[in-house]
Amino acid sequence: SSRHDHCLHDAMRAGKTMVTSALAAVGLVLLQLPLQCHAFTVSPPPTSIVTNLPNQIYEWRDQQVRYQMAGDPSSPNVAILIHGLFVNSDHWRHTLKGLADAGYRAYAIDLLGSGYSSKPAPWDEGTSRLLNGENGRFVDGDGDATAVDPSDGMKGVKIGPSVLKDVKLGTASGGSRDADVDLRHPLGSHYNFYTWAEQITDFTRDVALGGRAGRKATLVCNSIGTISSLQAVLDRPDLYNGLFSVAPNFRELHSAEVAFPSVSMPVVRSVQSLLRSKGQGLFEALAKPDTVKQILEEPYAVTSAIDDDLVDVLLTPLLTPGASDVVFDTLSYSAGPLPEQQLSDPDFPASVPVWITYGTADPWTPGARVEKLEDIASVEKVLAFEGIGHCPHDEAPEVVNPVLLEFMERVREGELGQGSLGG
Repeated sequence: SSRHDHCLHDAMRAGKTMVTSALAAVGLVLLQLPLQCHAFTVSPPPTSIVTNLPNQIYEWRDQQVRYQMAGDPSSPNVAILIHGLFVNSDHWRHTLKGLADAGYRAYAIDLLGSGYSSKPAPWDEGTSRLLNGENGRFVDGDGDATAVDPSDGMKGVKIGPSVLKDVKLGTASGGSRDADVDLRHPLGSHYNFYTWAEQITDFTRDVALGGRAGRKATLVCNSIGTISSLQAVLDRPDLYNGLFSVAPNFRELHSAEVAFPSVSMPVVRSVQSLLRSKGQGLFEALAKPDTVKQILEEPYAVTSAIDDDLVDVLLTPLLTPGASDVVFDTLSYSAGPLPEQQLSDPDFPASVPVWITYGTADPWTPGARVEKLEDIASVEKVLAFEGIGHCPHDEAPEVVNPVLLEFMERVREGELGQGSLGG
């Protein structure tokens, strides 16, 4: 009888253990369900038709990041190219070649939501918990920061308020004004400059520098890619030795840029909401080769640079699943950091020289406002390209590449002067 009781006790204990294990397994599944990413991911073609470089993949926070690499893989001198709005790494077709021919190792990446990188749904809260670069950055009111990103990409990130008061910004005429800068995405989307900055810093560390401590890279950026790149330097100054901006963008729909924001922003946000909910038909009507070519003729002063290959490599990824959601979400992003605020940040590293260039025929970037940036201590030089538009690197690479190479040499000599090999 005692043996029977002992066996019964063992069976009950085993059954209890099985039930506990099963409940634990179910609990783990339930905990993981909200964190699953609803992302659209499309494989890129094996090779880019405009660079003839293989398309490579970097896995970042369970997402696919497409990138291209040109030049000597063993070169210690590294440049990372960051594209602008609604384009992708193919937009650097002439820059990749120019840097490679000069002996540099150059990378161009597709930012999250662009090109052939993954396009996770902007409204998915679980995705934002995994990806959102705003996590852990802001302390407001009650002093509690948002959930901290578990990755070591947060190293060195400064935590502060989500609204900066009385920031000195520029004007189109080259003047200055004070405005409050709202840093947090109004919809909580992961498509923001802090997410892209963390993508850039992680790619720099993991791929471009191969995890080797003490090595550094140079950032080359266009349009709003400038803001992500400046934030990457602020977050991880230990990874960078210089920043070269081509036609920075000042975000005309930012709440700090809109006139009479208390009156106009509700109207802007109503239009943005309408686009998110009803804009798919408009997107489909515009996403055609002839229309895209016409749209490009606005920022491109050198319209002969708009060839069929350019239209193809810019349009094709925009036709992939999830792309239109990213477009409308980005058009709803009326917050985030701005160039003057970033460059004037007291933590901007003096060890990272900044050159800023622009085209005098750029309809989107006011030349006088760019020139005013030279008053900021962190900006070493501002240069104008006569008669060129918003995409000088693609419109006139024969003009831009020599200036970029001059900057790369300045960075290299600066590092040698500091006794660093760079890389």
